[in-house]
Amino acid sequence: MADSSPTSLLDRAGLDPVQVGKHLDRALEGADDGELFLEYRQSEALMFDNGRLKQATYDTSQGFGLRAVKDEAVGYAHASDMSEQAIGRAADTVRAVKGGYSGSYADAPTRSNVKLYSDDNPLAEPGFEAKVKLLETIDAAARAKDPRVRQVSASLGATWQMVEILRADGQIYRDVRPLVRVNVSVVAGEGDRQETGSFGFGGREGYARFIDASQWQLAVDEAVRQALVNLTSVPAPAGEMDVVLGPGWPGVMLHEAIGHGLEGDFNRKKTSAFAGLMGQRVAAAGVTVVDDGTIHGRRGSLSIDDEGTPTHRTVLIEDGILVGYMQDRQNARLMNMKPTGNGRREGYGHVPMPRMTNTYMLGGAHDPGEIIASVKNGIYAVNFGGGQVDITSGKYVFQCTEAYRIENGKVGAPLKGAMLIGNGPTDLNRITMVGNDMKLDMGIGTCGKNGQGVPVGVGQPTLRMDRITVGGTA
Repeated sequence: MADSSPTSLLDRAGLDPVQVGKHLDRALEGADDGELFLEYRQSEALMFDNGRLKQATYDTSQGFGLRAVKDEAVGYAHASDMSEQAIGRAADTVRAVKGGYSGSYADAPTRSNVKLYSDDNPLAEPGFEAKVKLLETIDAAARAKDPRVRQVSASLGATWQMVEILRADGQIYRDVRPLVRVNVSVVAGEGDRQETGSFGFGGREGYARFIDASQWQLAVDEAVRQALVNLTSVPAPAGEMDVVLGPGWPGVMLHEAIGHGLEGDFNRKKTSAFAGLMGQRVAAAGVTVVDDGTIHGRRGSLSIDDEGTPTHRTVLIEDGILVGYMQDRQNARLMNMKPTGNGRREGYGHVPMPRMTNTYMLGGAHDPGEIIASVKNGIYAVNFGGGQVDITSGKYVFQCTEAYRIENGKVGAPLKGAMLIGNGPTDLNRITMVGNDMKLDMGIGTCGKNGQGVPVGVGQPTLRMDRITVGGTA
């Protein structure tokens, strides 16, 4: 049975709080900021592929990371050994970053009584046998949908993370974080041609809502639908044309092409295309973008970030004007701004940095049908796969996994091989219509930055963007 008791990690590891406090005081004496980050994590992953259980893993890990911040420099030491001796050695290590520096230890994060998810451990229920049976059922249901379905992959994954953040001023912050994800992928074929489709969902809660029969059937239906649509796709055209982006998951392009450029560290170092533009117009009128880590149960949400700061709803672009950045504590202090609750890390082995939570564009006034009808020659991009972005220039390339031709205001044939190529800051000003159907993704996003991956959410309404370069194969 998975352990779900949200006790203190100091107690769990058998650590003496007084001795740990002495090591922490010694490590952070004269530092501007820093903390001892303790973590305990349980995780599982089950994969049912090609008619059999292909993977079933269960992992438990724990450790600590000790950080001392001096101006722009950071000393960091971490270990999986949760002992006073290991913490003492880490304290000796991080003290070296200060040299003869003597700073003023930053005030502790403000506290909040808001809790955005339950302490319950999603690994506990349902049991292993029930999970395997569910994956078998999903596999059979997908194969029964259409004789063209050739391969099915279904997976369940969950983590349960406890974090405890100790500061040299005696403040302690704790959070218990559940996270689950369910995914179905399908390969359909006719003759020698094969195409794929997939659908997933998840969030910071248990499995119950996602493995309800109506929900997993929705995932099966959508994965099969995408695969069959792609079987009829034709080569995508190439050239400059108007593009309509669908609501929800297409917000991943906003996340990558724009969101990273609004993180504090890139702007402090002036490596972002948005550096120095605070208060200036960076997008078309009507475009408002926010990062909101306070939405209950969402994949990217956190009651507190990994420095102990409560997450916020941070407006980044308001009606086209740049009004905010996402900040951790160090970059906020160096930029004379306030932390926004965006200090995140993958785990105890990583330093925190400014990261997105749930980043999305607010809805506008236009009906989605009106937006599509306004396009004479373009494409309608509904789903995206991988992409590449250069943070400094804002240039991006994104692959469309589901897209359609638009001709004379009507959605036409599905397209294969469509790619969107452009520049995020430039293309923000090419948004000419914003739909009234803002939607968040289904809870599947993971963001990578500097080798760290963290769960995130994205979203947007239907958008029209003019004169976007489309790479195709036609």
